[in-house]
Amino acid sequence: MEKQYDPSIVEDRWYAHWMERNYFRADENSSKQKYSIVIPPPNVTGVLHMGHALNNTLQDILIRHKRMKGFEVMWMPGTDHAGIATQNVVERRLAKENKNRHSLGRETFLKEVWKWKEEYHATITNQLKKLGSSCDWSRERFTMDEGLSLAVRKVFVQLYNEGLIYKGKYIINWCPRCQTALSDEEAEHKEIGSKLYHLRYPYADGSGYVVVATTRPETMLGDAAVAVNPADERYKALKQKKIRLPLANREIPFIEDNFVDREFGTGAVKVTPAHDPNDFGMGQRHNLEPIAVMDETAHMSGDIPEKYKGMDRFACRKALTEDLIALDLVEKIEEHTHSVGHCYRCHTVVEPYYSDQWFVRMKPLAEPALKAAVNDEVRFYPARWKKTYIDWMENIRDWCISRQIWWGHRIPVWYCGCGEIIVSEETPAACPKCLSSKLEQDNDVLDTWFSSWLWPFSTMGWPQENDFMKKFYPTDALATAPEILFFWVARMIMAGYHFTGKLPFTDVILHGTVRDKSGRKMSKSLGNSIDPLEIIPVYGADALRFSMFMITAQGADVFLGKDTFDIGRNFANKLWNASRFLISNIAEPISFDTLPPKERLKAEDSWILSKLQHAARAMDESISSFRFNEACHTIYDFAWREFCDWYLEAKKADFYQQDDLVRRNDALSLCGYALASILKLLHPIMPFITEEIWSHLRSKMSFENLLNSESIMLASYPEYDESLVNESIENKFDLLKNCITALRTIRAENNVPPDKTGTAVIIPADSESGQWLASQSAAISQFAKLSGITVDENARKPGFAGTAVVRGNQIFFSLEGLIDKNVEIERLTKEANRLKGLVESTKKRLESENFVSRAPADVIEKEREKYQGLLVNLEKTGKALSNLMNE
Repeated sequence: MEKQYDPSIVEDRWYAHWMERNYFRADENSSKQKYSIVIPPPNVTGVLHMGHALNNTLQDILIRHKRMKGFEVMWMPGTDHAGIATQNVVERRLAKENKNRHSLGRETFLKEVWKWKEEYHATITNQLKKLGSSCDWSRERFTMDEGLSLAVRKVFVQLYNEGLIYKGKYIINWCPRCQTALSDEEAEHKEIGSKLYHLRYPYADGSGYVVVATTRPETMLGDAAVAVNPADERYKALKQKKIRLPLANREIPFIEDNFVDREFGTGAVKVTPAHDPNDFGMGQRHNLEPIAVMDETAHMSGDIPEKYKGMDRFACRKALTEDLIALDLVEKIEEHTHSVGHCYRCHTVVEPYYSDQWFVRMKPLAEPALKAAVNDEVRFYPARWKKTYIDWMENIRDWCISRQIWWGHRIPVWYCGCGEIIVSEETPAACPKCLSSKLEQDNDVLDTWFSSWLWPFSTMGWPQENDFMKKFYPTDALATAPEILFFWVARMIMAGYHFTGKLPFTDVILHGTVRDKSGRKMSKSLGNSIDPLEIIPVYGADALRFSMFMITAQGADVFLGKDTFDIGRNFANKLWNASRFLISNIAEPISFDTLPPKERLKAEDSWILSKLQHAARAMDESISSFRFNEACHTIYDFAWREFCDWYLEAKKADFYQQDDLVRRNDALSLCGYALASILKLLHPIMPFITEEIWSHLRSKMSFENLLNSESIMLASYPEYDESLVNESIENKFDLLKNCITALRTIRAENNVPPDKTGTAVIIPADSESGQWLASQSAAISQFAKLSGITVDENARKPGFAGTAVVRGNQIFFSLEGLIDKNVEIERLTKEANRLKGLVESTKKRLESENFVSRAPADVIEKEREKYQGLLVNLEKTGKALSNLMNE
């Protein structure tokens, strides 16, 4: 083994090896129990980010874990065409060449998008492989490949024939920048500062005016009425009056509707059916004609005064308000904060727009999907997302599925000049009514999510029956982000029930958002994003994977800085060095059939075997219940703290002695057994380094039923063995470790040089403790650097010594001859004064309003952590000083 571990050499070599051996390929003819996952397909809009690294590592941990537990696993990879998003990035690239999609034409433009797809699909695939993702690449799919396109058409036609897809003129969310409709979920609402305009609408008979409040005065040009609540006594006398609409100079009626909030503004509201979804509903109830006053780009148009035609909506708002002020028709203007929809892709303010669109009736589809959550047939992790899902499903609205873009699944509807509408899976050759061949296909494409909601089964060949789908569908788990719980997860459950009669997955794992250390969401625009492909060459994919999950509880956000990955790198180096030490002590290949018999096990052997069983059970339970950070902490503590720091150190004497070959071989077999078990437990999280060490260990050691797999990913996952559990020895070993730690602490607090040995006295709490600690005198001397130790209930305390008490056992470390008492008192006094000064200055800084109000949150938090650390150090220094002065 090399002296230092270099992941840049190891990782690519092992991934190529796994691919060559087809280790990732799923076998539909296998008799094993299956475990399957479909990847949330990354968008082909660009490269992957740390959120993708988190999501795909999570899935890979599950897949590798189940593979080692003997399941036939299938992890389906693929990518999403991401209609609006991909079209936007391609259009931006074309703009740099002074081109646009309209100048190219639909067919040529789509060729450009396909070229983009091929380029970035290759990049994404490479990134997933670099991460270690053990997907079955032979099954890779794309949401616009031939098979998925056929599935999309079939679903559209079936829903249309069932009366669940319809076309209608409704108010929808419209993005003026992307120039397409958006579903309710794609219009992300954000709180923004705005103004509330109180406008005077004159009565047609000249007898006065009514004041209406609005946040969007530009839309008044499309007003069809003024509405009040029927229970509002203030307007009882005005029911029969007409309003003269300012600037537009036409009459509109008063109407009464229970939707109007009497407490908002004056209790009278303008009704604009073509530009507000709530007003559209009122318009339908009162037979008001929608009057559109904007075009698709959110510029003013239609039957409005010439002055405003062609104006941008916000420019019109300003000009129109100025004109109303000049006419003395503005009562007042107030500052106002409210929630406004924004396009989820380009963040443009969404415009409620009256247009022809295609919709899916969602209520009938939602019923079984809602019951699945209520009855816990589908489970959410963390469980709090169940309520969110149920609330949304109970209040579901129809889904607008048509998009006015070119990249995507074109709607399978054709129109004939005779008025016939043909909805078909196949492209029709002629009109079935008049036989004309002059048919025009609908120009719109389907919402990206219309193909994505079929992903779990369309990727497996549906609607065709096949052995692969029979084996691996339904899938088992889905890992994704909470922000697409409605976009995608809920819709997949609905589609799964409606088209296959089955729930598409049972476990939904919702992970958090990746943020920087100050809590800001990572993004290119903020300049705080971390590229996984910049981290992997420096730290390795294993370090990236382990670090992310080590610091993150289930469902919590991930707070990353580049130094975060030191956690995984340091752990990898520790494991490498320990493995190298063990393997270097095996001169010639050695073979073992089984562990040594119990009568040959030393105390530390029984202890490590017992602790290993707890670690194996905890790891299995943590991964199975998606508590990955707990799994990381378990293996980190066992491998580093217990195996490396204690057990391996304790066995060095057995390695180095040459007189007893059985003793040496027992030590090697036990250390090899523990190390192989650690590697197997860790493999799902850190696949590359575990495979590398596994290969080195197998080259020097063979062990029946332990090291018999050529690849660690095909080895069996360690199982809890109750026969190796020994609670008594664990309890005794805890006492031993605590005593050694106490002696080490006394040495450190009294500044005893590391190269000096001392003597210790332990006055045991009882005879049982005394017998145990006396039997471990050699271990205590080794770990605490002692030249002598006395364990005796009748022993006397040394004259000049550091002291500690562990479970009633009195521990004394003699300082005589190791330190100069007066010099140490002087040193500790100076240190205590230095720490007091730092505590005082840090406290003042944290109490300074100037500092707290101006410093970034992460800087303030670091200062608080520093303050707490100084207090702890001051307390320890004071205690050590007091102990010395009282000697």
